[in-house]
Amino acid sequence: MYSKAEASQLRQAFWTTFGQYMAPVLSAEGLPVSWVNYKTGLKGVQFKLHADNRRASIAIELTQPDAGVRELFFEQFLALKTLLHEALGETWTWEPAATNEHGQPLSRIYKELAPANLFSRDDWPALISFFKPRLIALDEFWNDAKYAFEELREW
Repeated sequence: MYSKAEASQLRQAFWTTFGQYMAPVLSAEGLPVSWVNYKTGLKGVQFKLHADNRRASIAIELTQPDAGVRELFFEQFLALKTLLHEALGETWTWEPAATNEHGQPLSRIYKELAPANLFSRDDWPALISFFKPRLIALDEFWNDAKYAFEELREW
């Protein structure tokens, strides 16, 4: 078991290492990008990376406070489901109604890796190998798909 300080240090060390590993990789538009804090440019649409002592996940999270607006965004992603899965080369889990760690409602499209342990440096290569291709594929998908959300931007 790790103390809070040790866990925080390991968590920070992993994400720093991952960020450094991804730094030379350019976006689909050929630009430098902060992969760990990826910006979709659309309020309430986030690409989230998560890892703890049991599993890792990469997700598209829709966090609009208004449930109706969130549903519109989720339906738009559903319309692009085939394109998304083709870009990723795999199918992901679609969850129209979920909650985050703070109990706030959201919709989520995600892929999980389990078992995986962020706190074991031996697992870091597997975690990086899990996150890297999926994050790059999400960026390639988003480079084309973001235009389908233009009408929803004002929400």
